[in-house]
Amino acid sequence: MTLTGGCHCGAVRYQIEGEPMHGGQALCHCTDCRRCAGAPMVGWAMYPEDALSVTQGTPREYASSETGRRWFCETCGTGLFYRNAVNLPGLVDIQASTLDDPDAVPAAAHIQVADRVGWMKDAHGLPEFERFPGGA
Repeated sequence: MTLTGGCHCGAVRYQIEGEPMHGGQALCHCTDCRRCAGAPMVGWAMYPEDALSVTQGTPREYASSETGRRWFCETCGTGLFYRNAVNLPGLVDIQASTLDDPDAVPAAAHIQVADRVGWMKDAHGLPEFERFPGGA
């Protein structure tokens, strides 16, 4: 399988080859991911490092921990990739929502739930609206 994706503004584009490891994406609830994304969780799809090709632009690297490295678009700030050569040698995580077709890699697990925001456990039970509530 070949998938493509990129950042919000289009400055960075990438291609990923093959199947994601672990049967799909992992929804990570760790504090580090939440703070980097400004979101209650982040979906990651893991691949061998050589499966990823940046086809346009140059993502910027950020040392988010002693061994963790995150790549993002320096124009719009979209988080794209994560690598940790010590804990996950030879692997890369792709922020799955940056895929052109995020449905191509369905969620397979929740991880780091020890750090999960309390209300996220039951978020699936909240009211749903097709668009903004009360909109015309």
